[in-house]
Amino acid sequence: MLNLVLQRLGLGVLTLFAASILIFIGTEILPGDLASAILQNSATPESLAKLRLDLGLDRPAILRFFDWLFGVLHGDFGHSLANGRDVLTEIAPRFANTMFLAAYAAIVAVPLAIGLGLLAAIRQGGVFDRLVNVFTLMTISVPEYFLAYLLIKYVAVDLGWFPSLANVTPETSFIDRLYYAFLPMVTLVLVIVAHMMRMTRASVLSVMASPYIEMAILKGLRKSRIVVRHALPNALAPIISVVALNLAYLIVGVVIVETVFVYPGLGQLMVDEVSKHDVPVVQACGLIFAATFILLNMTADILAILSNPRLRQPR
Repeated sequence: MLNLVLQRLGLGVLTLFAASILIFIGTEILPGDLASAILQNSATPESLAKLRLDLGLDRPAILRFFDWLFGVLHGDFGHSLANGRDVLTEIAPRFANTMFLAAYAAIVAVPLAIGLGLLAAIRQGGVFDRLVNVFTLMTISVPEYFLAYLLIKYVAVDLGWFPSLANVTPETSFIDRLYYAFLPMVTLVLVIVAHMMRMTRASVLSVMASPYIEMAILKGLRKSRIVVRHALPNALAPIISVVALNLAYLIVGVVIVETVFVYPGLGQLMVDEVSKHDVPVVQACGLIFAATFILLNMTADILAILSNPRLRQPR
């Protein structure tokens, strides 16, 4: 068991290192010249040359990459080129906002998806099962930005129930945060609940064909009890995996939703700083997103191993 966990951790570290290389390359190939973007109208050949020297742009990219990586390993993400502030200080409140939105959506989506999946499995082939499948197929097929604009049009503009812009500040109370972030939360829930619901239903139904389930049916147990008490525990491994993947999406994939609702999270910050060529902030945001995604995937692997002893055996 310990060896499997260590293997997952080792793979996670290697994956994060590969992701850091891709993030650095991605910022290197951003269109336009970084020094020109910073100086803009005040750029002269002399000032451009001096700024490139100050930023280390005259050095080979591989040396700048390892300098950046060495700093990250010591907790130093550099300073913002836009305002000179420490990058961690700049992104900390934005990351807290993103985590709040992700947690808000997860608290609603995970129980809802698992509950709908179990009900669909219990009532397999019935009207409820078909309606849920049609609804989830629709939400899977529609891009999140389109769902967001539909909610803005009908819920925020026509009905006026919730604001179209999720404008929260550090002074915003908890209740007000729930209110302002409601439409972004609903958008994320509609996007991820379908995957988790369908995996729950499919996993439970695959276990329902097992001999011990048939024996429970022959004993006259209610189908709901069979599904919840006997089938669900043995179907947890794939459910845990898909839940973890969707939780990772809640943090990594919020960029579009935050942009549509102008929610002051890490995704919105990343979009803004790309337009400003603020490379240190963009690199820090990308690395945080990558680390979060990898960490949640590793957690899913480890929990799946713990919930299913068969996964601990070598193949």
